Amino acid sequence: MTDMMWTDADVAAALDLDTAIRSQRTAFTALGDGRARLAQKVSVPSGTGTALGYLGTVSAEHGAVSKLVAAHPGNAERGLPVISATVLVLDADDGRVRAVMAGTALTELRTAAGSAVAVDVLAPEAADELAVLGSGVQARAHVRAIARVRALRTVRIHGRDRERREALARELAAELDLDVRAVDTAQQAVRGASLVATCTLSAEPVITADQVEPGATVVSVGSFEPHRREVDEELVRRAGLVVVDDVDTAVHHAGPIMRALERGDRTRERLHSLGEVLTGRAPGRTDPGQLVFYNSVGIGVQDAAAAHAVLGTL
Repeated sequence: MTDMMWTDADVAAALDLDTAIRSQRTAFTALGDGRARLAQKVSVPSGTGTALGYLGTVSAEHGAVSKLVAAHPGNAERGLPVISATVLVLDADDGRVRAVMAGTALTELRTAAGSAVAVDVLAPEAADELAVLGSGVQARAHVRAIARVRALRTVRIHGRDRERREALARELAAELDLDVRAVDTAQQAVRGASLVATCTLSAEPVITADQVEPGATVVSVGSFEPHRREVDEELVRRAGLVVVDDVDTAVHHAGPIMRALERGDRTRERLHSLGEVLTGRAPGRTDPGQLVFYNSVGIGVQDAAAAHAVLGTL
């Protein structure tokens, strides 16, 4: 018997950004020290889009959480959400369904919060200029989340649609009381930025290595399928440190990582998971001038932690 049905509005009300960020730090730390369990991510074509399945647990005391996602990039032109999702939370003791949650808000928040955790552990404390590629839901969420872990001085946003990027810049400038500007090119956004977040669904690089500043921390959340590559091959090759949300998942789903392995630019041994860095099992940034690349495809333990945070059981 389901205890509760949660709408996206319910989830958003229960999962403020600070709570979301704490949940993701817990998730990746639990994965890094072996307490969390993660099933293989599943991705299959579905109509004009892609269906993705996630399953994970934060610990033995927390029930498993499953999420089914539909990604349909063409929905943007229809005025519909590009990403939609449904989450099931099981009871740890008896296995019954404890809650059913609309997963769109949860996915938005856990993705951006996970990036904020990565920025917090990988970027220098003084990093204060953020470039965002994309002007949709994740672009907005990433500015909000990263602003919680770094004292941002300026934010520059570039997306293909001029009206959307300008509207987003105005909205965030007013909401966060920050210098947020829309710019005409990706190069203008990235120039001088110590933090870069790519939040697109692009199959072609939206930024290249020669555009990125030495010492930058680059976060990609749109490269979650083999054919999606928001950054070019040279950026991954040049990076002094490449971190992923989960190595086993990344080598099968993260486009830039898969390409780097195919080309011999990286070996699996030179990939580190965020949980390993958080728990000290792998090195993080070792030099302020080091280019650091973080590729997140999204994993089930993130959903598990976020869902239990919504329920107040984390």
